[in-house]
Amino acid sequence: MRHLHSPLLVLAGAGTGKTGVITHKIAALTSTAEDDAGSVFAVTFTNKAAREMRDRVARLVPGERRKTVHVSTFHSLGMRMLREDGTRLGFTRAFSIFDAEDCDTLLAQLAGELNLACSKPEVARWRISGWKNDLIAPGEARAGAADEEALVAAQLYGRYQSALAAYNAVDFDDLVLRPVELLREHPETLVKWRARVRHLLVDEYQDTNNAQYALVRELVGERGCLTVVGDDDQSIYAWRGARPENLQRLAGDFPNLEIIKLEQNYRSTGRILRAANTLIGNNPHLWEKSLWSAMGPGEKPRVLSCRDADDEAERVVAELMTHRFRHRTRHRDYAILYRGNHQSRGFERALRLHDIPYQVSGGTAFFERSEIKDVLAYLRLLVNPLDDAAFLRVCNTPRREIGPTSVERLGAFARERRLSLLHASVDPALSGALPGRAARNLADFGHWVTLLADNAERGDPLANVEQLLADSGYRDWVSDTSATPKAAETRLANVQELLEWLARLARDGEQRERSLAEMVAHITLLDRLDNQQDADGADAVQLMTLHAAKGLEFPYVFITGMEESLLPHHASDSEQAIVEERRLAYVGITRAQRELTFTLTRQRQRFGEWVRSTPSRFLDELPAEDLLWEGRETLSAEEQQARGKEHLAGLRALLSNS
Repeated sequence: MRHLHSPLLVLAGAGTGKTGVITHKIAALTSTAEDDAGSVFAVTFTNKAAREMRDRVARLVPGERRKTVHVSTFHSLGMRMLREDGTRLGFTRAFSIFDAEDCDTLLAQLAGELNLACSKPEVARWRISGWKNDLIAPGEARAGAADEEALVAAQLYGRYQSALAAYNAVDFDDLVLRPVELLREHPETLVKWRARVRHLLVDEYQDTNNAQYALVRELVGERGCLTVVGDDDQSIYAWRGARPENLQRLAGDFPNLEIIKLEQNYRSTGRILRAANTLIGNNPHLWEKSLWSAMGPGEKPRVLSCRDADDEAERVVAELMTHRFRHRTRHRDYAILYRGNHQSRGFERALRLHDIPYQVSGGTAFFERSEIKDVLAYLRLLVNPLDDAAFLRVCNTPRREIGPTSVERLGAFARERRLSLLHASVDPALSGALPGRAARNLADFGHWVTLLADNAERGDPLANVEQLLADSGYRDWVSDTSATPKAAETRLANVQELLEWLARLARDGEQRERSLAEMVAHITLLDRLDNQQDADGADAVQLMTLHAAKGLEFPYVFITGMEESLLPHHASDSEQAIVEERRLAYVGITRAQRELTFTLTRQRQRFGEWVRSTPSRFLDELPAEDLLWEGRETLSAEEQQARGKEHLAGLRALLSNS
């Protein structure tokens, strides 16, 4: 079927090849004379997904045309729009992107200024993020505040936005919200971008929030040259603003919307799919669909009942070892999935005990390491002298005898004169507000940063980064302040990796070299968008949450903790929440290609007390005839003996190789 130039919704079930739909449509659009490849834009949610899509496009689109197709995340597209046209909203091209820590610091400062009780700035940040995702302005947020906590966050919201604007900065949510404002408030900019985006393709549409929906709607306009691919059964991000009903809104906004269903699954066997279909059939649906597979029925999913969490971990690892010995598989063929990160500890202990390599998704992200945040804060300050959060992080890192009192007085001086902290530090009048030595230290720092910023803009930005590290003595400071020589070596290696990454970015497929501001903005986004650890590397068992597993697939999957209060989660106190938890279980089931095993415990320790576990209601919703419950299956004496021998042989083989 060929459908090119009117609105199209592709309902793509798990494992039905949705990414292939988008990439082949890009190839079709760019093969016709009437569509310039440079006017085709595709957006998704993570950098990993965008990279995969770009790689596939590169294999399908010939020659130079492949380089002009725009494949990015929502937030990267928004950043590009603000770089080009953000001056209409008061931003310079070198605006900064505040990370979560920067935002929390700013909110805490503002709460102090406004005398508001805000003991947990991160809670206010989440509230504000939700309002931005729903396009709710500060005034609306104040009017709709239902409790004291919401009222405090709403009072901070307006002041927070003003402060960000004063710092020439945005937060992560602004990268979608601000472009929507740009298109709605400036008709000439809207005309420009609609002319540029001749066809827009959106992946994982069920995960869009209201702001992302609005951005798509503004960009495509009445022409409606739009293709979206999604699956309401895999919408598992309501907690961060996703609105699966956005799929239904399309029909109202685009009356000529064409709907195509993809129901053949190319990933899993028949019994796994029947379990998934039966489970998700208990949810309400906008459109009915049923996955099917031509891969045969396959093995029945198993259910293992364990004594407690330690027994569960030991049983899973024993099953894995036996299976691996029996089938000569790789460690990376196995995934252990769970609802919450805390569940990983027992599995990690059991895997370490048997010297089995494993990889846990969701460890400390590279860009969250303190040494990386230090260097990036320096670079942010070089490209944006209004970035007060960056100034505060590095003005005394390494130590420059610029203490908290001096910084506080500098802040008061800057607010009084409406200057950034960097500009205030080099203002001659500062000497009248601070003691002589403190003023000189701040002035020396400010002049040094200003000189480096000027050199970076005029000359080689990477050479200036090296100069920054040398002048500041940062490497020596890292060595002196690390707990051990090994820790220092690791931290310095991280800094070197960042420099090498910057060098690659400077020349990464660009016809011109990227500016330092462009590189800093690009790296700032990486930490926020790469929320799934790449599982395609080492030969290791994969441990991850069900949320992190979305988009991945494994031959053999264990879904653990199939108990009430774990899956569904204990906070699921409404029918709507149960619906999403069921979708989460569905996502887990459809990660399995060949074999699927569920585990649960008879008792589990919670808050220091042993509590009897109740099997998850979702187990009762699976087709009973397709499940093999441990204790309900009948094995012959020969089969039991054979299984025991295989397990022992596997253990001996592993021990002999250790």
